[in-house]
Amino acid sequence: MRGNALAFYDQPSAEAYRLGWTAPQLFGVHPDHGTLRIDCCGAVMVGGTPARGVEAHRSVFEQTSSYRDRQSQVWGPPVWKFTARAR
Repeated sequence: MRGNALAFYDQPSAEAYRLGWTAPQLFGVHPDHGTLRIDCCGAVMVGGTPARGVEAHRSVFEQTSSYRDRQSQVWGPPVWKFTARAR
């Protein structure tokens, strides 16, 4: 996942910025469970491969897409603001 996120910075990130994608929409994770709850994860955080491109409403991976306008989507904080909570 980290490698995919870094690869995103090298290639489609400028286009994502131009299209208005936010950090949570791209790199968000669930505030309590991190990437275990994909319903709060951003587009780059759910792909198993690096993103090949980004469009106005979806990020494109080799065999799938992730959409930023999913119904009832709750965006978590960007992964760099995630801190695991002690139980």
